[in-house]
Amino acid sequence: MQPYIPEYRVPFFRRLAAELHGHGVALTVAHGRPTRTQAQRGDTGVLPGAVALPQHQFRLGSRTLMWRRLGDLARHCDAVVLEQALHNLEAYPLLAGARLRGGPAVCLWGHGRTYGHRPTAAERAAKDLLTRRADWFFAYTDAGARHVVRGGLPAERVTVVRNSVDTSALRAALARITPERLQAFRTRHGLAAGRTAFFVGGLDASKRIPFLITAAELTARRLPGFQLLVAGDGAHRRLVEQAAARPGSPVVSLGPVPDAEGKAMLGAACDVLLMPGAVGLAAVDSLALSTPLITTPCAAHGPEFDYLEHDRNALVVPGREAGFADAVASLLADPGRLAALRRAAREDALLYSGEAMSARFTKGLMQVIGTGS
Repeated sequence: MQPYIPEYRVPFFRRLAAELHGHGVALTVAHGRPTRTQAQRGDTGVLPGAVALPQHQFRLGSRTLMWRRLGDLARHCDAVVLEQALHNLEAYPLLAGARLRGGPAVCLWGHGRTYGHRPTAAERAAKDLLTRRADWFFAYTDAGARHVVRGGLPAERVTVVRNSVDTSALRAALARITPERLQAFRTRHGLAAGRTAFFVGGLDASKRIPFLITAAELTARRLPGFQLLVAGDGAHRRLVEQAAARPGSPVVSLGPVPDAEGKAMLGAACDVLLMPGAVGLAAVDSLALSTPLITTPCAAHGPEFDYLEHDRNALVVPGREAGFADAVASLLADPGRLAALRRAAREDALLYSGEAMSARFTKGLMQVIGTGS
């Protein structure tokens, strides 16, 4: 069960359904509706056969709580996989039923530890308690797995899936780009080789869009001809469009680029990926495209940030916009260093793929329902 189905998850669910079918297991994907912030990103996907659930939202002080009614789905299956989150109220009766042996096995899927903000002691304790009651845990990363084991869940009931996107589609799209198409794209946007960067993702507060724009403008002062292509949608899209409209601005607003073809072209045409705000699955995009990512250490990063290593396959730059701009300009002015980062990204991309993630998830689910190992 998903809060909603983002477009990037559709290939994963299709692949997971096919793999489970090969073991005689049927997969149903159920989902709620995106919240206002999620909807603004414009990345809601369509998965044929998915079940939309009735959803209710409640306020409790400063917290938003969600209730999605599973109905017969929870009673007629062998296992339920839920997001690991305290605000999902449907998890509590399911976990209670599993402990009373009156319901399906209940699995949690998530980060393992809290990302994006510093949790209170009470929040940590509550999340650890919730997680310990699960029959199985699917951790995004090794670090998340270690956290839930420290919290009391036996290691033999944890699967590390290495959260990823459909990197095969991304690499295939990259391979289809001809020199003519690439040159046409560069000409259309006035791009100079060795002086290009892009951003792709949700344009919201977590991504530090004002920082991104200022850093791009400062980089252009240090490196004439520098351009930043910004692809995405969200609450801060207007800021990007306003920046792009300023005379002489290095910012180019592209709007949403939802598919692998669009991302692949950005990776082929640009030298680096700039993301001073929260880094999540963009880390996987960066590795798959062999386009080094430049970020900051203080943002509300997701678990996939762990895939990045400073000065090996990425740059993690502390400080404010001026220091960030210095780092971007310095890297672009050093082709040898940039090439080394690209090589490391290409090597590390082999560790993360949609196929490997689906295979790990399938193996864990077969252990949960007792029909495989």
